[in-house]
Amino acid sequence: METTKTIQELLAGPKAALYAYTPMCGTCQVAGKMLDVVEAMNIDVPLRRINLNYHEDIAHLFAIESVPCLLLFSNGKLIKKIYAFQSVPYIYEEIRSVI
Repeated sequence: METTKTIQELLAGPKAALYAYTPMCGTCQVAGKMLDVVEAMNIDVPLRRINLNYHEDIAHLFAIESVPCLLLFSNGKLIKKIYAFQSVPYIYEEIRSVI
């Protein structure tokens, strides 16, 4: 499980992706498996996962409206929120757009 400190370290980098989920969310489980495939494709963007049940502060900080949510950052600034995990190629391209 990620801690607030490791999330801050992640965001300090030039590019990052943060996947927000809750364990009881069925859609989150499917999205998580899609992200497993994307990660196996060597996306060259650090990706971390965060259980929002333990990090409500992060949900408020980034105004996360629902889960699953993929937050994409460039130079520590939030540039995109993705709520609809349409397909593996779609997620891959969205993450690659951060580079």
